[in-house]
Amino acid sequence: MKICFATNNVKKIEEVAASLAGQVEIVSLQEIGCQVELPETGDTLEYNAFEKARYVNHHFGVSCFADDTGLEVEALQGEPGVYSGRFAGEPRSDARNMSLLLEKMQGQKHRRARFRTVIALILAGKEYQFEGIAEGKITTELSGEGGFGYDPIFQPLGYNQTFASLTLGEKNEISHRGKAVRALINFLRDGKF
Repeated sequence: MKICFATNNVKKIEEVAASLAGQVEIVSLQEIGCQVELPETGDTLEYNAFEKARYVNHHFGVSCFADDTGLEVEALQGEPGVYSGRFAGEPRSDARNMSLLLEKMQGQKHRRARFRTVIALILAGKEYQFEGIAEGKITTELSGEGGFGYDPIFQPLGYNQTFASLTLGEKNEISHRGKAVRALINFLRDGKF
């Protein structure tokens, strides 16, 4: 089965393809000829995930899924949340986003946070939704060379290192996206659609 993953983020595609381990062939936006920036106009992860999936399905006629992920920090009343990717404004930059978040968290003792991923799937004209959550905390400094986004400052619950310090396999086992992708895989494997 071939399904388009509606993202231009190569690292996301690598993570998801590794999780699917050959069970489903992931096709990129580039492979279907989609060169546009997908719309993300909502104020919820759910809205944005479905907006992107519907755009690709409507304009390219392929089964697809899209995700939206947010880092929700308790001390910041859930910020940056749906705006995680553009937290520090344009141009988008992981380094600037992390710098702004660490600045806002300076002196903050309560550092609980969670990553939340919503996947919107459009398959054979029907829509489905999957979610994954990873609980943890925001560190006080960057640590690790791997991952992307906020991974160097997010320490998952039960671990002494950040997502950026884990291997891709270790991260996929416990990450928000890994959990959402496993729910998607189980659904596709069951074939009840």
